[in-house]
Amino acid sequence: QVQLVESGGGLVQAGGSLRLSCATSGRTLTSVAMGWFRQAPGKEREFVAAMSWSGRTTDYADFVKGRFTISRDNAKNTVFLQMNSLKPEDTALYYCAAVFSSNTHRTPRTVTEYNYWGQGTQVTVSS
Repeated sequence: QVQLVESGGGLVQAGGSLRLSCATSGRTLTSVAMGWFRQAPGKEREFVAAMSWSGRTTDYADFVKGRFTISRDNAKNTVFLQMNSLKPEDTALYYCAAVFSSNTHRTPRTVTEYNYWGQGTQVTVSS
């Protein structure tokens, strides 16, 4: 079992930055691929970024490439999402997700590939 708790969300002006954190507990992050998703009101949950358990491979949605960066500190069992140049359309509830995977390069992109989810942290970007 893996428990996930997101933090770091808030209200920011367009062009600003936020750093989301996902603290995990229950086991170490070895062999656990991690991802970030977001869901805006009335929309489906969508992929934002993912990182393989080794940290060697990352993947991003096209709409965040060059602005967001996913990272992880396995020693602290924490995953981060650095968000820069935020836009009003980035406003959403952001979720952290995890799945066991021994593949050192696996970066799942779909909701159904993940087994564990946090409760989400709200990000609101004002224009």
